[in-house]
Amino acid sequence: MAAQTEKMAVPTDAELLKAQADLWRHTLCYLTPMALRCAVELGIPTAIHGLGGTASPTDLIAALSLPPSKLSLLGRLLYQLATAGVFDTPDAGTTYRLNPISYLLVDGVHIDGDACQTAIVRVASSRYYVEAAFGLADWFRKDFDGPVPSPFEDLHGATIFDDSMALLDPEMDKLVHEAKASHNHMGIGLVLRQCHDLFQGLESLTDLCGGDGTTARAIVRAYPQIKCTVLDLPKVIDKAPTEGVVKYVAGDIFHVVPPAQAVLLKSVLHLWSDEDCIKILAQCKKAIPPRGAGGKVIVIDIVLSSASGLMLETHHLVDMLKLVMTRGRQRDEKDWSDIFMKAGFSEYKIFKKVGARAVIEVYP
Repeated sequence: MAAQTEKMAVPTDAELLKAQADLWRHTLCYLTPMALRCAVELGIPTAIHGLGGTASPTDLIAALSLPPSKLSLLGRLLYQLATAGVFDTPDAGTTYRLNPISYLLVDGVHIDGDACQTAIVRVASSRYYVEAAFGLADWFRKDFDGPVPSPFEDLHGATIFDDSMALLDPEMDKLVHEAKASHNHMGIGLVLRQCHDLFQGLESLTDLCGGDGTTARAIVRAYPQIKCTVLDLPKVIDKAPTEGVVKYVAGDIFHVVPPAQAVLLKSVLHLWSDEDCIKILAQCKKAIPPRGAGGKVIVIDIVLSSASGLMLETHHLVDMLKLVMTRGRQRDEKDWSDIFMKAGFSEYKIFKKVGARAVIEVYP
């Protein structure tokens, strides 16, 4: 017998009018990241910073050498970004002030690692990303033979962080790596300050996909007894600094992980499918000693359903980004537990939540 379906009540006039306004907001909200990209490309946050942290549209027209005829139009752009929370406007549009969001977009400012996040804005609003998202419906209709490529791979014939991306567009490939670095570096100082027990007693650590070693160097500065190794692709390691504080190894996380007491996976596993994550974690398990000797894997990543409100929405927007751009995804705690156990680990603990991400200890 067919299941009974509940008949939806006809919305009231008031509900329909509100729904229409909500639909406008959802349909037009793509204009907010485009306005944000415009502000970044014009250098508005940096200009406001240079003007003491607060500026009027008139101040910005002069500072950025924009045509005076654009004064009222610039005011509309700024007000939209203020309503979205990017700037503060204490006097309803007369002046605009930097807040924590726009402070992250000031060139040359370093708070916690490489704080400036402009590369993330430029990448996420680039034509490559937007075109991939634009083709989602066509992608869902396709029946692929073999592994399912991401919409980005299917459309552009390239994979981010892969040599194919450099062949598609070298400048975009460079920007993608800059965005990844600024994303990864942000917050490591907070982790080091608030998670002392995470690193206490460690003598060695391997940072997988550690890039130029910014995170590893920060760990060594805070805990000089830890010998840090960074593993990344040859093209990344070739550009790494040679200061001698960190050891750099060129390699592939699927094949060999340099042995250490602990292995760090910071914003790495969300780029990969569950099957690939299990392979990566299995290599990590081979690289560390038993739990009694301090062996562990440290995962820093999003745990879905561990937040509410705007943070929950942010988590799922990032998951949609992974759907469009990669074969990976964000995971809830059960998903994490499943891949940890399938990779041969015995236990895990969510050590602490830091901003949008969680710090997880995984034990052999």
